[in-house]
Amino acid sequence: MPLLTRAFGEALAHAHDLHREQLRKGADVPYVSHLLAVSSLVLEAGGDEEQAIAALLHDALEDEGDKTSFAEIQRRFGGRVAKIVRACSDTEVVPKPPWRERKQDYLKRLENEPEDVLLVSVADKLHNARATLADRRSDGPSVWLRFNVGVEDQRWYYEALVEVFARRLPRNRLAVDLERTVAELFAE
Repeated sequence: MPLLTRAFGEALAHAHDLHREQLRKGADVPYVSHLLAVSSLVLEAGGDEEQAIAALLHDALEDEGDKTSFAEIQRRFGGRVAKIVRACSDTEVVPKPPWRERKQDYLKRLENEPEDVLLVSVADKLHNARATLADRRSDGPSVWLRFNVGVEDQRWYYEALVEVFARRLPRNRLAVDLERTVAELFAE
């Protein structure tokens, strides 16, 4: 039996269709690279195919909700995948609520999410932190100008995420790596 079935390929194609015109914030890098990286982190950390599929689609509802829906993801990829995708979304509301409000709500929800959701979420946050760190190394402090909020808000959010994942996934290597990456990202 193959480790990844046709469903993974279909999810990859769907993720590409949804995000094909999107670039990483402040870069000329196709957004799908982030989705692939998050899925890879999930698989390398022991996640199963449904978690890897959810990783490919984790931004679908939040960023591309006009092109897909919870019901469509559920129909195509199953209830567990759809629930993980929804849980990894900080909002499905358009227009999006204010940034700080969304992040506070997301942090509160993480306190009660099951481990299958937490694995996808920590992989997402780790890849974002790694990418921002790489950009900070090459571009310096101007990297923070790419974001809707400043460095202090970013620091607050990442440090709060580190606390949640350290508590909820105490021995998970992605959570440990997130803590190290965030410390380096905000080192003076």
